[in-house]
Amino acid sequence: MTKFVYKMEDILEIKIQLEDQAKTEYANARRLLFIEEDKLKKLFLEHDVFQEKLTDLISSKIELLEIQKCKDAIELYKEYIEQQKKKLAIAEHNEEIARLNLQEAMIERKTYDKLKEKAREEYMYEYESWQQKEIDEITSYRYGILAQNKEDINAG
Repeated sequence: MTKFVYKMEDILEIKIQLEDQAKTEYANARRLLFIEEDKLKKLFLEHDVFQEKLTDLISSKIELLEIQKCKDAIELYKEYIEQQKKKLAIAEHNEEIARLNLQEAMIERKTYDKLKEKAREEYMYEYESWQQKEIDEITSYRYGILAQNKEDINAG
């Protein structure tokens, strides 16, 4: 009997490659998501620094120009924060798409793995049946020779 050959091995290999590619894309999306989250945190920190500075300036009653600069900076950071929140939402969306693609690739690969295992089990069943048939033929042949030899001995 011939060696086990899985007919869809090429497809399984492609599915494995697609899964690996999806894993890479998911990892990149996660990395970008973390970068965008980190940027947002930094913007909030910088915003808070200006907020504290404004509070200090107002309480110490220093120049109005300095107070206005600080207020302008706070407004600017509010805009930056809103822009960053939008970028973060996009990164979260991209990460979710990458996660779903990875999940689909893993399901497809597992499906082909199961098909391969089933084909291997069928092959092993056929192989064992073939072996049993060979053993039965050998046994029948030997029994036939022994029976023939007994007849020859009894006849002669």
